[in-house]
Amino acid sequence: MVKLSKRLEHLSDMVKEGAILADVGTDHGYIPIYLLQSKKIRHAFALDIRKGPLLRAKEHIEAFGLGDYITLRLSDGVQSLERGEADSILIAGMGGKVMLHILEEGEAVIRLADELILQPQSEICRVREYLYKKGYVIDREDIVFEEGKYYPMMHVAVQKKEKAAYSEKEWQIIYRYGEKLLKDKNEVLYQYLHHIKHQYETILAGLIQQNGEAARLRRTEIEKELSCAEGALEYQKEDL
Repeated sequence: MVKLSKRLEHLSDMVKEGAILADVGTDHGYIPIYLLQSKKIRHAFALDIRKGPLLRAKEHIEAFGLGDYITLRLSDGVQSLERGEADSILIAGMGGKVMLHILEEGEAVIRLADELILQPQSEICRVREYLYKKGYVIDREDIVFEEGKYYPMMHVAVQKKEKAAYSEKEWQIIYRYGEKLLKDKNEVLYQYLHHIKHQYETILAGLIQQNGEAARLRRTEIEKELSCAEGALEYQKEDL
């Protein structure tokens, strides 16, 4: 049985039973291998934009005797995936800008799936905002602390829904830290919020000593982020 990191294990847990999975940016192919060994999915498409990772994935897939169950494809996002070919699409381990490109360019294919499992490595605020504005439903969220880093992830139902009636300040907090994580009073999120609050306070203390327009703009930006982090910590004590 292939051994997964905590991050990959939590992502795998979000995939529905009996799915046909498309693993976008598959790298070593560990998640499809694990899910097939666990008999959780029926088939998988392992997609990657680079030949190197696909060759590594092929070696691992063949070593576990799963060549008949995992289809390898060179692909920019989901471009090589036919409409309706996969009902579960996992996109993880890449920057938010790249993920947004994949979601936007591949929307025609993605909208025909049942679920998305997303784990952006950066710009998660922009990714969440995009999903809400497009009418996707973020129905589950998780956050993992592993090897000194925090990894937020989300399960997204591919269906149209109107945005909830939150204030603009509340939306800014939700985009950054996740409605479900806040409502669930997630302990790892609580640790993360204290961690970044301390970071923002340290940066702000240094900026106060600096003059000039660039420093002023940076202070304004950090003050906004600090306010959102403090607001999120308050929601950990209340109901959102």
